[in-house]
Amino acid sequence: MVTSVLKQEKPPIPIGASNRHIHLTAEDYFALFGNEPFENVKDLGQPGEFASNKLLEIEGPKRSVKGVRILGPFRKVSQVELSNTDARALGINAPTRLSGDIEGTPGITLIGPKGRLEIPHGAIVAQRHIHMTPADAALFEVKNGDMLNILVDGARPTIFANTIVRVADNFKLEMHLDTDEANAVGVNSDMSGKVIKL
Repeated sequence: MVTSVLKQEKPPIPIGASNRHIHLTAEDYFALFGNEPFENVKDLGQPGEFASNKLLEIEGPKRSVKGVRILGPFRKVSQVELSNTDARALGINAPTRLSGDIEGTPGITLIGPKGRLEIPHGAIVAQRHIHMTPADAALFEVKNGDMLNILVDGARPTIFANTIVRVADNFKLEMHLDTDEANAVGVNSDMSGKVIKL
């Protein structure tokens, strides 16, 4: 083994698996749904974020996928977060990016009850990351943009190297993997990761 747990043990980091989803601007929402209400049906792990009552169909060059949930609240820019498996199936060469970093990314077509909308960019594969408060960052001795190596000790123990740290006052400590990464390890809702050194 070339890995070891850090000498000063850090607390475990809860893990959340993120399925394909959509973030919309208010303008794009109204273009797709008109005046239909945008409602919270389930709070998510990060404070203020929620799964809405609205689903869209997303369409790429090869095929479409129905029933993709929109997450709230509204964003300043619309984007679609996919796994690599999703992107290949749709025929989209989606780069791995942090949420919000969509410059130079491919577009995708959104299909709702009021019509179709092609967003010119915004299709990404979400980069694995860890949400932290400033207090969490101090505890883990990191800053926004740093990277950590995380051991997930499940049925298939795996090290997720270069997991980027995101720090904000309104965050809650949580590591986010996409469904490809989570399924490869067998992540469940009770699992957590440990910071290790290489």
